[in-house]
Amino acid sequence: MNLIWFLIIGGIAGWLAGNFMKGSGHGIVKNVAIGVAGAFLGGFLFNLLGLSVGGMIGSLVSATVGAVILLFMLSKIKSES
Repeated sequence: MNLIWFLIIGGIAGWLAGNFMKGSGHGIVKNVAIGVAGAFLGGFLFNLLGLSVGGMIGSLVSATVGAVILLFMLSKIKSES
């Protein structure tokens, strides 16, 4: 059941990050992939900064922040090549 919640939060975080960065989502599969990768990145960065998140809302915030950073980095890499 935790895996299902992780994927749902990842999908929502990916969709939110897509809306923040380009104005629309990327499709359900890409949203989940971006959100899951963002959850790992956000969790790592929050831990590095000494920030603690708890519950679903905290996980969603952390994953969304990570996904926005991930999309920003990917856009910079894509624009340079």
